[in-house]
Amino acid sequence: MPTNDEFQVYREALAAELQPAMGCTEPIALAYAAAEVGKRLGGYPEAIDVEVSRNIVKNVKSVIVPNTGGLSGIEAAVAAGLVCRRPEARLQVLADVSDTERAEIRERAELPMTVRQSHEPDVFFIKVTGSLGGKTAAVTIRTYHTNITRIEENGVTVLSKDDVCADAQADGEAWSIPELIKAARVMPLMEAETLLNRQIDCNSAIAAEGLKDNWGATIGKILLARKPEDPATQARAWAAAGSDARMNGCELPVIIVSGSGNQGITASVPVLIFARALKIDRETTLRAVLLSDLVTIALKQGIGKLSAYCGAVSAGCGSGAGIGFLEGLTDKEILGVIRNALAITSGILCDGAKSSCAAKISMAVEGALLALDMVKNHQTFKAGDGIVQSTTDSTARAVGRIASRGMVSTDREIIEIPRGNPRLQTREESRPSFLSSV
Repeated sequence: MPTNDEFQVYREALAAELQPAMGCTEPIALAYAAAEVGKRLGGYPEAIDVEVSRNIVKNVKSVIVPNTGGLSGIEAAVAAGLVCRRPEARLQVLADVSDTERAEIRERAELPMTVRQSHEPDVFFIKVTGSLGGKTAAVTIRTYHTNITRIEENGVTVLSKDDVCADAQADGEAWSIPELIKAARVMPLMEAETLLNRQIDCNSAIAAEGLKDNWGATIGKILLARKPEDPATQARAWAAAGSDARMNGCELPVIIVSGSGNQGITASVPVLIFARALKIDRETTLRAVLLSDLVTIALKQGIGKLSAYCGAVSAGCGSGAGIGFLEGLTDKEILGVIRNALAITSGILCDGAKSSCAAKISMAVEGALLALDMVKNHQTFKAGDGIVQSTTDSTARAVGRIASRGMVSTDREIIEIPRGNPRLQTREESRPSFLSSV
């Protein structure tokens, strides 16, 4: 029997990754940095400078910031954090906003602030600087959403922690996916159980909300109308509905994976739907979600938190592995599901956070279910079929290389394409911005 120490790295990863967040995590990271600035200044700044990487722009421009009365964009996220000034809440920094604060956010978001492109090498980079009454404060976040690496007050560094670029690369150290499957079967659930239960409860709740009201493009509702009693349709619909709500300002929390609420939903909700349909016991259900989370994290290790590669693909692969686990597939068969799914859906682009993320989640789950059906019919893609390699691990590394290196120029092109939201275009054109030169 394996010892607990063998699984310590997984337990630590789950504790770090399965965090609650309200709202899309990139604007919330901006609000978090701004909240720290506002708290240190003791009020709303007279002057504000925001420096961000291209990927932050892509994932903030079109998504609604919760508790702002429907506002979207960088200015709204920063203004919300500066008004609320509760950085101790981290990615739930906008969870408890009063009516007075909400009204102030709407007013402040229309005031001028400087927004400019970062020249740092990080894919994920945020720096918010404010000044008030002769005092200045600046907060830098790198690599992932809560990673404050530098705080400055009046030009003096008061906190510095690994303030260098540390984005993941495809050739970096990665977990062995076969070992993850073994861990999911035998790893003690003591510490993970609370995290997994919270993930199931929170993400199921926002999915139910997405199906209840008309959030976004209502992808979940549209899907569910096809075959409301079919577990495969339910899996796609419920996962999509969670994103419908989340991308459009729903004020319910989500448990994230790999820095993403959409990935947290995709990794958990489809597995839960199948567990209920198959009448699976609670422990096996938890182990299936555990496997899905671990596979999602592993596939993202070579990609990094942000990329032009849609993160729902990784989480869809995870959910396919988790559903295969529920259905009693062998380790080898589960590996085949993951490899098949990577071959099917790895072409989905990330063009930022917005309503269509729900549709991409649906397609990622569908790809995983097709991959699962292939395996159950004794079919797997072979090495040499496009990006497919001889093992699941080497296929994952190939995808990581494509996403972290090959798609850098894709990101630039995506950001240069004009946004289709007339309100956002008008708003951005009305004030100086670096976006046209990104």
